[in-house]
Amino acid sequence: MPQKAIDDTESKTKLNKTIGLKDATIYGVGVILGAGIYALLGEASGIAGNATWISFVIGAIIAAFTVFSYAELSSIFPRAAAEFVYVKNSTKSFFLAFIVEYIVFLSLIFSAAAVAFGFGGYLNSLIGVNILYTAAVAIILLSVLNFKGIKESARFNIISTVVEAGGLVLIIILGLSFVGSVDYFAVPNGATDLGELFIPIFGATVLVFFAYQGFEELANLTEETKDAKKNIPKAMLLALGITTILYILVSIVAVSVVNYAELAESSAPLATVAEKAGGPGMGSLLGVIALFATANTVLVLLIAASRMLYGMASQGVLPKIFSEVHEKTKTPIFSIVFSAIAAIIFLIFVNDLSDLAMLTNMAIFLSFFSVNASLILIRFSKTKYEAGFRAPFNIGKLPITAVLGCLSSLIMLPQLLAPMNVLGIELPIILFGGMIMILGIPIYYFGKTKQTSPISAK
Repeated sequence: MPQKAIDDTESKTKLNKTIGLKDATIYGVGVILGAGIYALLGEASGIAGNATWISFVIGAIIAAFTVFSYAELSSIFPRAAAEFVYVKNSTKSFFLAFIVEYIVFLSLIFSAAAVAFGFGGYLNSLIGVNILYTAAVAIILLSVLNFKGIKESARFNIISTVVEAGGLVLIIILGLSFVGSVDYFAVPNGATDLGELFIPIFGATVLVFFAYQGFEELANLTEETKDAKKNIPKAMLLALGITTILYILVSIVAVSVVNYAELAESSAPLATVAEKAGGPGMGSLLGVIALFATANTVLVLLIAASRMLYGMASQGVLPKIFSEVHEKTKTPIFSIVFSAIAAIIFLIFVNDLSDLAMLTNMAIFLSFFSVNASLILIRFSKTKYEAGFRAPFNIGKLPITAVLGCLSSLIMLPQLLAPMNVLGIELPIILFGGMIMILGIPIYYFGKTKQTSPISAK
């Protein structure tokens, strides 16, 4: 008889369960929208031209493969430090699980630092402030909000998400009358052949994929979500669908209003579009909206990072202090403080947004491959798992979407590392990222405490 795996997280968790489906969906939309579309649309347009919208379509399809894997796995293991739990239970290896989660944690912290830097840049353009100091203060204030409680953070997330989504809807409305004015398959190299068209479109996909990241962070909120086994998978799928529609419409409108070459040169592409379509005042309004977008993204990244530390400490691969929860706020206080300090330290390494996006993507593709592979291994495990959601398109036990998720991650990684590729990360960035990732090995061996068994079972 196969052993039946159980998960008693929902009864044992020390965190407050206050998030419902609506809040989780808004949370997902907020972190996916984030700063990506506001900052990266210009650079993507410089690569794919008027066909940038196709890059967003391809990015959504690639993201969907992994969304299905996260959705099923989160319905089996509703725990914080999601990737760690998935890899641990599928491979029975604490070390491999820790390395995967460590890489994801680094990507969150590095991204939080970069987006905070972007927040400082937007505020500097509006009122003139020191960007670095402003970024550090933003991280501190948002960490305080993180500490106050997930309910308070969710309220801020809802307000910010409404504002940032409203900014994108405003862009669509302002530029609607311009739609149809350009060829939406035109690329900078003037290619018309399907094969030649694909090169710049796929190149931009590698970049804009950064704008789809965030759905995976919902998996780290399972211990604070009501009926997580059903609500988290639904929230992931809804969030990806809503943001994909917005991204496609915005990218079509943007190149309709402003020439893609001009967009590529703009440091605030959507503000440029708003000014052309609605006047100078609209550009300033988009700048204010971008403040909400960046602040919201930093908050969500810090929440996810602190929950990862909490989850790993609970599993025994980090010092127990990171799993301690404040008695009043029911939030992991030491994990929150550490995440904030790490993000502030990494601020000094933020130089170029596209390099950062690529480096973050590199870490994400490694983790996505691991998550998709974990679902395949879980499906063929001798242990019987109860899933609240099942990924579609299966051949027997084999989840086709997970296989495609593994393949797409392996295909995308060489695009990031190719030295002659226009999007390739420069060698110093690769070395820096590699060095930080290797540091995870001594951290694992010196930080681990008493570890739990790979599978919790009766």
